[in-house]
Amino acid sequence: MLHLFQLFLLLLALIPREAIAQYPPPYTSFFAPLHKHTDAVNPLYSVQIMTAYVNMQFVHSYFLIDIDAPVTWHDCIVQWNMYPGSCPEKTLCTSPVSCDEYQCTEVQTSYSYKSPYCPQVKDTTPSPEGYCTCSINVMNPINWPCSQALLNYDNFFVNTSNGRNPLPGFYAAFSNAACAPSSDFESFPANVTGVMALSLSPSAFLVSLDQPPLKRTFSLCLPSTSSAPGILFYGNGPYYLLPQSNTDVKNFLSYTPLLKHPDSFGYFIGVNSIVIKKRSIDIPGNTTAKLSTLEPYTTLRTDIYNRVVRKFSMVTKRYPPANPIAPFGLCFSTSTNGTKVNLKVPDIDFNLPDGKKWAISTANSVKQITSDVACLAFVDGGATSEHAIVIGTYQFEDNFLLFDLENSNFGFSSSLLRKKTSCANFNFTMGSG
Repeated sequence: MLHLFQLFLLLLALIPREAIAQYPPPYTSFFAPLHKHTDAVNPLYSVQIMTAYVNMQFVHSYFLIDIDAPVTWHDCIVQWNMYPGSCPEKTLCTSPVSCDEYQCTEVQTSYSYKSPYCPQVKDTTPSPEGYCTCSINVMNPINWPCSQALLNYDNFFVNTSNGRNPLPGFYAAFSNAACAPSSDFESFPANVTGVMALSLSPSAFLVSLDQPPLKRTFSLCLPSTSSAPGILFYGNGPYYLLPQSNTDVKNFLSYTPLLKHPDSFGYFIGVNSIVIKKRSIDIPGNTTAKLSTLEPYTTLRTDIYNRVVRKFSMVTKRYPPANPIAPFGLCFSTSTNGTKVNLKVPDIDFNLPDGKKWAISTANSVKQITSDVACLAFVDGGATSEHAIVIGTYQFEDNFLLFDLENSNFGFSSSLLRKKTSCANFNFTMGSG
């Protein structure tokens, strides 16, 4: 028996897409706040999503952002026959996908986590009534153990926006996800109870947001502070950040093609060279860089890393060196005779196809580690690393990143701080529809 609210959501889902396109809604995008967490080994970022409607209000949950994950999974349980009062208190209950449904076969065989460390998936034996759950493999993105979760039919809710403010109303996203036990999230930051798949997988959360007239585009703007949220948009914009309330952030973007990797649902871009103060660092032809929301710092294969460190050392000779602090290999003293030194270093430019340039400024290239030491925030990935370049989240902070899935383009702003704004400057004050 469905709650009236669930029935209302179901009716909304049955409205023909053509009718929605004919009468466009007042919003131009869906949005969700993004949060930085510093209570794990490395900084991590979550998206705040509404997962249930209890006592006439939404319950908000926090999911780690993973732009490579094949499927969303979180702390919940599955119930075959849900009715008012059947779900245990403070527990999120969802409807299971049966082991004999096509979604189960698709996710198990094509859209699940693949790893030699994962056990063979085994479904439960059907009950006399014919019920059997669908087990899939999931991997903890923090310490990488593989475990199993139960595929479900899930409901997620996102707010709507005109690009400037939130608007009244919400959008119900019906999606397949998976339920895992609470113990799987013990290594996660406080209050984070899931992993949100924002990848190219057909089982990723983004598929459930595909709603005309919005275009298949999402944007990430990771905050550099844990005291104020950043923003995720889904839709074609416009997007505005204070104090420039009349300037669409898309005006700041340059674009480069999004590339696909045959063994990944993630996102890649081509990199022709790395340039520091007009000094080019040659890298092998056809090098691609993976974009990651889990790697805290940009990781370079050893041959590329050594060249970058050598060039960066040459252009920063005026700053006294300091002993390296792991995982970094090049550090500087920011205190001389008791006087604080304000580091300002040349940009590290990623030269991309079609003459485009992603400029990594001081705010994204150097990290203050202690009160007296700052380090180049790039890491040696080893001589045999799978990817030559993996661009990490420290380089994403306060950069507006747009993933145009319709046209396979990646938009990037470089540092918004140079535009006198930041990712924490979306106006969350409710607007009018």
